[in-house]
Amino acid sequence: MQAILLFDGECAFCRKGVALLRRLDWSGRIHPQDARDTANLPPCAVPLLPEKLLEEMHVVTPDRQHVYAGYRAVRWLAWRLPPLWPLAPFFYLPGSLWLGGKLYRWIARNRFKIVPCEHGVCRVTAS
Repeated sequence: MQAILLFDGECAFCRKGVALLRRLDWSGRIHPQDARDTANLPPCAVPLLPEKLLEEMHVVTPDRQHVYAGYRAVRWLAWRLPPLWPLAPFFYLPGSLWLGGKLYRWIARNRFKIVPCEHGVCRVTAS
């Protein structure tokens, strides 16, 4: 079973990031899914809140028992994507969770400025 990567499908920055992750997913362990498609969210032991799914990417583990969001999702993915294995230990250095979380949240809040939306219109609210 694959992990589910929930991301903002209307965000050009997010789609580019997911395209990169797909290229790094040599073993097919991750299934990207648009978090705005709330009718088809995966079953999970942890509640998935649509408004939170649009703030940060979320990873639902293959066993559907755990959900990692934001920087924690990046750390989880780093161990599962072979090209990222050399970097994975650095995501666990002292202070990296705090710093990585702050950096991730800043990027997430500014993603529509980093890569402009198509047609100049983006929505952060859930569909």
